[in-house]
Amino acid sequence: MDESEIRNKAKKIILENLVTGYSKSKKTNFTYIKPSKNFYSYQYFWDTCFHIYILCSLEETTLAKECLRTQFAMQEEDGFVGHIHYWDNIWPARVTDIFQNRLEIGRDLLRSHMSSLIQPPLVAQALQKIYKTTGDKDFLREMLPKLKKYYSWLAKNRDFDNDSLLSIITPFESGMDWKPSYDPVVHFKGAKGDWKLFLKVIIIDFKNFLRNYNYEKIKKNDHFRVKDAGFNTIYVQNLQATAMLCEEIQDDDAPKHRSLFKKVKNAILTKMYDEQDAAFYDLYGKESEKLKKRTATIFYPIIIEGMPDDICKKVIDRHFFNKEEFHTKYPIPSVAINEPSFYPKESLYIWRGPTWIVNNWFMHQFLLKKGYKEEAKHLVTAIEKLVGKSGFREYYNPFTGEGYGATNFTWAALVLDMIQMENQ
Repeated sequence: MDESEIRNKAKKIILENLVTGYSKSKKTNFTYIKPSKNFYSYQYFWDTCFHIYILCSLEETTLAKECLRTQFAMQEEDGFVGHIHYWDNIWPARVTDIFQNRLEIGRDLLRSHMSSLIQPPLVAQALQKIYKTTGDKDFLREMLPKLKKYYSWLAKNRDFDNDSLLSIITPFESGMDWKPSYDPVVHFKGAKGDWKLFLKVIIIDFKNFLRNYNYEKIKKNDHFRVKDAGFNTIYVQNLQATAMLCEEIQDDDAPKHRSLFKKVKNAILTKMYDEQDAAFYDLYGKESEKLKKRTATIFYPIIIEGMPDDICKKVIDRHFFNKEEFHTKYPIPSVAINEPSFYPKESLYIWRGPTWIVNNWFMHQFLLKKGYKEEAKHLVTAIEKLVGKSGFREYYNPFTGEGYGATNFTWAALVLDMIQMENQ
């Protein structure tokens, strides 16, 4: 499928998955894109950010702005913005998702509300994408105070160890729900996901629910306290983006965000990087123990501006170009193919092997900047072939290209942003 066909199909899916309406309880209009019309009925935090990139690539910038406004329409006074926004459909996808809300929510569960979880904080880069596309400083001035408040909330509430790194308190906050690096944390000893893994993860949410999402209590009990390499890479990138946006409108908070960017970058390098394995690992617990599972996020920190070139090269050479790990026909598998947990086919327990488009999107920017133009192009071509072969699917088999999960899933349209980058 060529660029024109992908563009037309992406626009059709985006418009089919568009939801607009009015919330009586919140007294506000809402606009968002479902990731998939039939499987994902809500507004999700980082999915909205992806949709903004896609919408800007489709020159649908007015719609992109409305989606971002909606994302912050229920922002709490302290700056918190949740993972899932329940606007027109208040019933959770799974009954157990009720545990992702504060115990005190009460009857507000039957009205428009947000979950009590967070998700990878990609929103500053999403705003930056809108600004770069439109040059609209009025919109930037409108949204930037909300974003600054949100990132301040993250730093205040999720830096459990005062080391500048953020902790997630459930696998569902990572965006990569059943990622096998979390298996040791939840005491799952199997390879392929099963009902035992489901139960162990849901128990984490249930305990957080019983603690009413009180972070001091959650931190003290330490049931799931993970500093995810992917999550923190996105965090540090967006601190930098926030600083750059502040500079565009002469906002005095630019130095504060640049300073925090440097601290987080240094913490990622000193704590997450394993020199012997040439990989960046997730960390667990008070002692920041490395979770030595080779998932796709072992690459993520090399994207960060100013990461030492020699380390970036070691990580890429050891793993990315390794045909026994991540260099498959349809890259990038979510887990190294020689990991015991690797399973390339369809499963309820996702992010344990198949190819997800978002990993290609994140790595593509690094490859372009560092001169790996052929490999960057390969990531684009692989997505075009996947879409041509299997359509817009949630995830794909890294060997055969077979599509799995939700149909007409929006993420594959991120390839339009990748193509745009290559044409710049």
